[in-house]
Amino acid sequence: MRFNDSESGSKISSDLKSDSNPGFSSQTSDCAQVFSPLLPRLQQQLHQREQAGLLRRRLRRDSSQQPQQIIDSRTMISFCSNDYLGLANHPQVIAAFQSAAHRYGVGSGASHLVSGHCAAHQLLEEELAAFLGRDKVLLFSTGYMANTGIINALVGADGLVLQDSLNHASLLDGGWLSRAQSQRYPHRNMQALENMLSAAQNAQFNHVLVVSDGVFSMDGDLAPLSELIALTQKTGAWLMIDDAHGIGCLGESGRGIIEIKGELFTQQQVPILVGTLGKAFGTAGAFVAGDADLIDYLVQFARPYVFSTAMPPALAEASRVSLRLLQDEHWRRERLRSLIKQFRDAATALNLPLADSHTSIQAIIFGDVRTTLAASGILAQRGLHVSAIRPPTVPAGTSRLRITLSASHSDEHLQRLISGLEQISCTLTPVTF
Repeated sequence: MRFNDSESGSKISSDLKSDSNPGFSSQTSDCAQVFSPLLPRLQQQLHQREQAGLLRRRLRRDSSQQPQQIIDSRTMISFCSNDYLGLANHPQVIAAFQSAAHRYGVGSGASHLVSGHCAAHQLLEEELAAFLGRDKVLLFSTGYMANTGIINALVGADGLVLQDSLNHASLLDGGWLSRAQSQRYPHRNMQALENMLSAAQNAQFNHVLVVSDGVFSMDGDLAPLSELIALTQKTGAWLMIDDAHGIGCLGESGRGIIEIKGELFTQQQVPILVGTLGKAFGTAGAFVAGDADLIDYLVQFARPYVFSTAMPPALAEASRVSLRLLQDEHWRRERLRSLIKQFRDAATALNLPLADSHTSIQAIIFGDVRTTLAASGILAQRGLHVSAIRPPTVPAGTSRLRITLSASHSDEHLQRLISGLEQISCTLTPVTF
């Protein structure tokens, strides 16, 4: 509603400012005293985080995404990238991106439901669906948008979201941002989840969504998928798996956790399967795969999809090439498995506290923040880039080096890392767990 400048506008303005409205002028100074200024509060919290050794800092990379990088003007070997198959700098992927940029331009120009949905997007969705054995796929611009959008579209105030306690932040936020009740069960504890599902049945929720990572991003261990399927099918709960770190890497054909045991779990068993393009695919973006009705529903009700500009079509074309490469070049997964075994054998021989993982993600858990920072610093001095992961990214007392291996790492790269870990094992005393 618009007010004109003469009668209505002036009257409202004068009423607000006059003494006849004591709630305005008489309390203005009180508000200034009651509410603390913004910047001092932010500065205090930043200072507290820095004093605790938890302040995150960005490093600047001036080279392409590959094991050897120029970081803050230094040549480093990176062991903290999620480019697990070494496709981010693949010449065919780059060429596909460049060619598509010439054809489509750089930006998509609009959301998928306006004019941003291009042939490249459609083809990628169809090819991903065929690869994963699902009816349909829906692309999102980021994994964070996919997870928050899916959960919020599927559950409301009369629903319940049950999540593994170590799920990715995007999944946890998706549950909290929905109007559903959101609860977390202890990591991989199926008895606890079963008890929560039984309690949910007694509470008469209209729908229950069980959510888990496929490969947990900070520990590298796997969700107990068979047990999750059995529990959700027994109770009628829905199951959502985010296999961001598994698709492309796990399984003989790279389909991820859904084929980890040699069989392909169907969309009836895993009805909501989320994946990312920013890790094994080496590009960017995310997707959800499932039943045709599920995808059609999300097109209408997943707000991050409806109200966001579509990913650049050149990214979709590059991802199509990545999909073909990860299917055709099995040697990349074989190389990755070989590096993982070599690394674990060496780290175990050094008595380092390895998390129980046989994926690309290898965590050495020191527990103490300062020890972890010191370990990362020792490796940096040797030209090795390995991030120190600290709270709040991981629970207090579990600070760690998160080492990620890529098919593009050479034997020499791995040996340099092992030599650095030998120095750490002789210098620092990790917390026993």
